Amino acid sequence: MSIVLVGVNHKTAPVEVRELLAFNDAACADGLRRLVDGEVVREGLIVSTCNRVEILSATTAEQLEYGTERVTQFLGSEQRLPTGFLSKHAYRHTDEAAVRHLFRVASSLDSMVVGEPQVLGQVRHAYSLAVEAGTAGRVLNRLVHHTFRVAKRVRTETGIAANAVSISYMAVELGKKIFESLKDRTVMLIGAGEMAELSARHLVNAGVSRVLIANRTEESARTLADEFGGETIPFEGFPEFLGEADVVICSTGSPTYVLTEEMIRSARERRRNRPTCLIDISVPRNIDPAAGNIPNVFLFDIDDLESVISSNIREREREAERAELIVQSEVMQFQQSLRLMDVGPTIGALRENLQNVARSEMERQRKRLGALTPEQENAIEALLMSTVNKISHPIMNQMRRFYESSESDTMDTSADTFGIDE
Repeated sequence: MSIVLVGVNHKTAPVEVRELLAFNDAACADGLRRLVDGEVVREGLIVSTCNRVEILSATTAEQLEYGTERVTQFLGSEQRLPTGFLSKHAYRHTDEAAVRHLFRVASSLDSMVVGEPQVLGQVRHAYSLAVEAGTAGRVLNRLVHHTFRVAKRVRTETGIAANAVSISYMAVELGKKIFESLKDRTVMLIGAGEMAELSARHLVNAGVSRVLIANRTEESARTLADEFGGETIPFEGFPEFLGEADVVICSTGSPTYVLTEEMIRSARERRRNRPTCLIDISVPRNIDPAAGNIPNVFLFDIDDLESVISSNIREREREAERAELIVQSEVMQFQQSLRLMDVGPTIGALRENLQNVARSEMERQRKRLGALTPEQENAIEALLMSTVNKISHPIMNQMRRFYESSESDTMDTSADTFGIDE
């Protein structure tokens, strides 16, 4: 069997092209059922995210070229793109290159942010849709589960995801360093824009027990609070709640300071000198820098975050080199297992041929044995099959070794010797 992967991603196509090619869950299932015909395209799954749209399929080695073209045409025609439009942006990988690409995608080596954790979940979701659609067979089942194993190895054996590389996630990591854990902590978000939403998502995942949200537009604050189980507080009155907040993340569009040194000193007194983490991700800055001079108040602005992030990105790039070695090793292992899957039907046919020869000879000599009880008939049948299996076992092992070592000519000669039609 051969593997084909056709797609576009953030490196090869702008967002306006990726939007045209995107599949929702229903379209994904329907499309897979149309694509997989059981002859040219034997199996298929579709990974569709904001950064990539990729179709992974299995075909026979003899129909590899036709199968690749069929998948390419499907991707363009399914979304009714003009002829030739897709060729400017799409990439096509087959066999070992396709396997390597999928392993790198799931291990987040091909992501916009190397090491980000979301992509593995997206691959899992794509696989579950293919299983529900009935288009994932023995080849893709083995490939996808091997992919999960590779992604786990990369995450546990390298530090590719150990250091935060997004501003919103970095804010959460700084809070963890100050308080060790954010569990049962109170966080205040001043501003309810996209950055605040991303921060809230990371904070909830980190285990915070209470999220206070203050925004000039109350409706935006309430929407964010409903999504994450938070509480809205009046924007003009948020200083009254500062004493309750362990972590304050400020991201508004105000041209002046929203949090002043006086506000922070007053809150510190109410907190009885307990630590406070202030994170200012606004440009221009919304927290008075003088607040950072107050004892037990830890203030970080956007430049502080970005300098740490730059260092973390360099560290991830070094870890990515280690991850690439893991991927290459696993590609070789999978290719070997795929070859053994291909040899399985040949070995099965050999065993069946030999068993048929034994049964035929038994039938030809049956009259000479005279009357036999059912127990005797079963015993003779078992003896014949056992003898065939023991004689054929070393032959089959040798055929497997030929296939593992890619000695396909020798494998074909063995199959011809025993009259096996591939």
